[in-house]
Amino acid sequence: MTRRATKIVATIGPASNDIGTLIRMFKAGVDVVRLNFSHGKAQDHVERARMVRDAAAECGREVAIMADLQGPKIRVGKFEEGKIQLENGARFILDAKWGENGELGNQERVGLDYKDLPRDLRPQDVLLLNDGLIVLVVDRISGSEIHTTVKIGGELSNNKGINRQGGGLSAPALTAKDMEDIKTAMSFQADYIAVSFPKNATDMVMARQLANIAGEPFQHKPFMIAKIERAEAIPALQEILDASDGIMVARGDLAVEVGNAAVPALQKRMIKMARASNKLAITATQMMESMIVNAVPTRAEVSDVANAVLDGTDAVMTSAETASGKYPIETVEAMAAICLDAEKWNPSNPDVDLINTTFSRIDQSIAYGALFTAHHLRVKAIAALTESGSTCLWMSRNNIDIPIIALTPSVATQRKLALFRNVQALELKQTRDREVVLRSVEELLVARGIAERGDTVVLTWGEPMGLVGGTNALKIMKLGAPAH
Repeated sequence: MTRRATKIVATIGPASNDIGTLIRMFKAGVDVVRLNFSHGKAQDHVERARMVRDAAAECGREVAIMADLQGPKIRVGKFEEGKIQLENGARFILDAKWGENGELGNQERVGLDYKDLPRDLRPQDVLLLNDGLIVLVVDRISGSEIHTTVKIGGELSNNKGINRQGGGLSAPALTAKDMEDIKTAMSFQADYIAVSFPKNATDMVMARQLANIAGEPFQHKPFMIAKIERAEAIPALQEILDASDGIMVARGDLAVEVGNAAVPALQKRMIKMARASNKLAITATQMMESMIVNAVPTRAEVSDVANAVLDGTDAVMTSAETASGKYPIETVEAMAAICLDAEKWNPSNPDVDLINTTFSRIDQSIAYGALFTAHHLRVKAIAALTESGSTCLWMSRNNIDIPIIALTPSVATQRKLALFRNVQALELKQTRDREVVLRSVEELLVARGIAERGDTVVLTWGEPMGLVGGTNALKIMKLGAPAH
């Protein structure tokens, strides 16, 4: 079986909203399903989550669910005709009070769903609408009215987003809707919560607290992903990383705020910082955009996905391609093939990766010792008996062309590990009888085709076996003949 290290996150929607399509997507290579809370009602997400669990069970594997919060998406209101055409040089008013009595937008003005926008702006500020396709320059603020001149015109339709060039909008990261959506996500034990537009560590801490409280009845704590899409998040990146379990390089809104040209270098920097901080990284937005309508990707899209893999991202993500596109399965198949080819060119050299690494924890030193040993002995696999998955996280932050197999009794841990680069999670019941567990490891690795009799593997675990605690043991094992 061909082994792919880079994981695939796929957004589901109308194009993938049936169990048959989901099963085909999982078989094509989807590891994590993203539920986009910007669309649909709470019950829609509950039903989709149930369908994801059923489809994964049908495939005999665990697939993670990521609940992606909408956040304070700042949008224009609705228009009388559904849309208008803005001409270069025209005057146009964004009015925070327009629509309070049911008024709809027209050629002269439109309402806002974010009522504090006039307070955040100054004359000469540049506003980017509809992902930057329309550019307005602020002339003056008059009460609730933002008077602008159209610098770059075009079609403006209902509910299109607004960004301020350079960032600086004061909207909080968590809205009342997000807080309710966190409760919904915890009702089906979402494995990951993605927080939109965080500006600092406090936003992530608050989201984690809300998720942990909502998950308490289910004894469930999700991993928290910070979506980096505000200009203000860039200087605060390290504190956001420290307060999160991972980041998403959300290139859409980020590009609008900082400019398209700045994004590729920021992507590389963010992934590098995430790996150095022992955090996860997802690269997202327009990765296979043309496959919404075409059965094959463009050469530029192939390069984009491959570069994210070479940067060391844990996962690449689809959005509309699999949610509403014509070719959801083909998109996943193409993405998986690109990842596999790119990984052949990723150098595997833990010696270099570890040369300046310092650590004070026993479990972390065991993890790095396993990498070093596996690389030099050229073993078939690294197997880690783990309850939380942290040993596998540390191992997966380094490039190694040897599979990392997480063996855990916890279904929740299996699902979370679905996002970790180069980690395959398998269920293994653990007892205090060391010899029984070691024999079970051998049998499982052989049964799953990961290794054969006579192969050497590196195994890590915590002593005493069967108790939850830090990894503190490493063994080099040669797989023997089956027990009789």
